[in-house]
Amino acid sequence: MPVKDNRLLYSILIPAYNEAQNLPPTLQALATQLRNEEIPFELLVVNDNSRDDTPEILGGLSREYPELHVVHNTPPGGLGRAIRCGLRHFKGDVVAIVMADSSDAPEDVVACYRKIEEGYDCVFGSRFRKDSKVSMYPPVKLFFNRIVNHALRMLFMTRHNDLTNAFKVYRRHVIDSISPLQAAHFNITIEMSLSALIRKFRIAEIPISWSGRTWGQSNLRLREMGRRYLCTLIMIWFERMLILDDLLLETHSYPEEKE
Repeated sequence: MPVKDNRLLYSILIPAYNEAQNLPPTLQALATQLRNEEIPFELLVVNDNSRDDTPEILGGLSREYPELHVVHNTPPGGLGRAIRCGLRHFKGDVVAIVMADSSDAPEDVVACYRKIEEGYDCVFGSRFRKDSKVSMYPPVKLFFNRIVNHALRMLFMTRHNDLTNAFKVYRRHVIDSISPLQAAHFNITIEMSLSALIRKFRIAEIPISWSGRTWGQSNLRLREMGRRYLCTLIMIWFERMLILDDLLLETHSYPEEKE
């Protein structure tokens, strides 16, 4: 059995756009689970130019959760820009990208941390493994999701089957290696996962529980995102084909982390 190393500070990066109703239960569930597991953590919420009461709600929650840190992203907004903003501010040794709408289970957030403790560089949460549980996934989005992920598996010759899922966990040196990131919207999900994949980091994939949001609307628009996903895919594909040797040389030259 691996020895638990609770010295690793766990940053939970949560991009939030108009999530006033979702943030209180999401933060409560995460904080409760992480405290119970005795994992040192920070809750880093990036307010992405919200137009509702999200800033005020976060102000109140800061008094309840000392682990909560709030960063306000400057315009223009977008999921990718919010995540990039958060990656410039997180303090942890490990960072998880978690949605504000409680779609990602706190138990899975802990499970990913435990896999990192085993020595992995990244952990990818998959909604489509044998033991995964998915509810309230819009059928049209599910259809396109499977097409895109199947194409990515073929192009990059990988077993990972949910590369578009935002819920993933990375050690700090992985973030340093794949930066600077460029994606401004939901295409950051494949920019991060594919960039880590082609650099041959040690990646684990675990089945997760995922549930569609119960309040508010997703900001993902399939028609608008198609060209952005394609641009990101082409960019990383050519990196893999043309300059992989340079990427690997830089990737594996980072100093070893202290145990």
